Amino acid sequence: MKDIDETKQPLFDHLVELRRRLLVSLAALVAAFMLCLYFAKPIFGLLVQPLLAAGQGKLIYTDVFEAFFTEVKVALFAALMLCFPVFATQIWRFVAPGLYVKEKKAFLPFLVMTPFFFAAGALFAYFVAMPWALKFLLSFEGNVGGVEQEALPGVGNYLSFVTRFLFGFGVAFLTPVLLMILERAGIVTREQLAAKRRHAIVACAAVSAVLTPPDAVSMLLLLVPLYALYEFAILAIRITHWRAARRKAEAAKTQSGPEIVTGGGEG
Repeated sequence: MKDIDETKQPLFDHLVELRRRLLVSLAALVAAFMLCLYFAKPIFGLLVQPLLAAGQGKLIYTDVFEAFFTEVKVALFAALMLCFPVFATQIWRFVAPGLYVKEKKAFLPFLVMTPFFFAAGALFAYFVAMPWALKFLLSFEGNVGGVEQEALPGVGNYLSFVTRFLFGFGVAFLTPVLLMILERAGIVTREQLAAKRRHAIVACAAVSAVLTPPDAVSMLLLLVPLYALYEFAILAIRITHWRAARRKAEAAKTQSGPEIVTGGGEG
């Protein structure tokens, strides 16, 4: 009975620690949401700039509550984006005590890189992908069979469009981090990744179709950089292995020490 109680105690400690990390994350999310709700209109004003640059200067709403709930969704989305580093930090602090020193040194750089890659994906979506996609989608305006066709996007519909782009590209840009973690954990190898390029293209196309709005331009705008990131991950893994081999060779050379040559004297 004593042994059973001793095995239960660590589990209870882990649950308490998990609860604490979740409460910290939730508190950060609530604080960020309240702050973002206060600035919801300026944040949404920033999100509509690609639409304005594409030549569309009007957003409509047909439901009385649509504009209000749009601001709430904007605040929640912005709060989630702001709290992403907090969530990652809390996950790391929960997992790190169970890792060895070598494992911490191996995985900590990937955790640090994650927010930067996610931000890079969101920025690429905002400055490159969204303007191109909006110009293409709004190009269908005009006279069709004598009827004037005009785009009147709703605030809720446009917010859904923006969040799918930003979140989709942000997650997609984490591909190198994910592949490098899988390689470091021994689940895949660089040779396997290099041999599966055709499968990777199909997988990238499927991910692009899911994470972007249902049009070919949006899909291609994510497909091309997503596959480029796949190749970047293979290159990064190769460079990592090359550096590790170089350090190992230098360490072996240092441990062996300088070679001492002795010779007999002339009589």
